[in-house]
Amino acid sequence: MTKRLASKYKICRRFGVNLWGRPKSPTNRRDYGPGQHGQRRKKPTDFGNQLMAKQRLKGYYANMTERQFRRTYEEALRRRGDSIENLIGLLESRLDTLVYRMKFVPTMWAARQFINHGHITVNGQRINIASYSVKEGAVIEVREKLKQLGLVLEAAQSTEREVPSYIDVDHKAMRGTYVRRPQFGDVPYPVQMEPHMVVEFYSK
Repeated sequence: MTKRLASKYKICRRFGVNLWGRPKSPTNRRDYGPGQHGQRRKKPTDFGNQLMAKQRLKGYYANMTERQFRRTYEEALRRRGDSIENLIGLLESRLDTLVYRMKFVPTMWAARQFINHGHITVNGQRINIASYSVKEGAVIEVREKLKQLGLVLEAAQSTEREVPSYIDVDHKAMRGTYVRRPQFGDVPYPVQMEPHMVVEFYSK
C-alpha cells in the first residue's frame, strides 16, 4: 500500500465518515479514528467542530493544500454575492474536480495524475494544471489516444456516483461541458458538508 493510499484511508477514519462514498472505505467496517488512541471519544469544542468542517471540505477535494484552500476562501470573499456559494463554486470549477465529476477517472487523486500527465484538453488546448479554473461553457475532453484506456472506461461505467446536473457528459466521445457554476445544494457530496462553519473558522 502506498503512502498516499494509506493516508487517504486515514482521512476517512479520522473524520469518521465515508468521505467519497466509496464501497471499499474502511469506515464501513471501523468508524473510529486510526492509530493507538483512535477509539477514544472526546467532546469537541466549537473551534474543534469548525476545524473538522474545514478539514472535511478540504479533504474531500483531495489534492488541495491548506495554502491553496485558504487562497480559494479569500477569493470567495472578494467576489460579489454569498461567500459560501462563491467558495463552493470555485472548488467545483477546478479542472481536477470536473474531470472527477465527469467520471473520466475513479478518484480525485487519479484526476490530478491524469491532468498532470497531459491527458485532458479544455476547449481543445491541453492543460496539465489540476487547479486550473474552468469557465462556464468550457468543453473538457480526454485525449484521443486515452479514450479506450481501461481506467477511463471503468470509471465512466461505474455506478458509484452520478454526473451532477451542472455538467453535461458524452461518455461515448469522452467529452463533457461545464454548463454552469453550481450552488451548494447542487453538489452531490456523499457526506454532510458545513461550509458556513468553514467561514466561521477562517473569520476568527
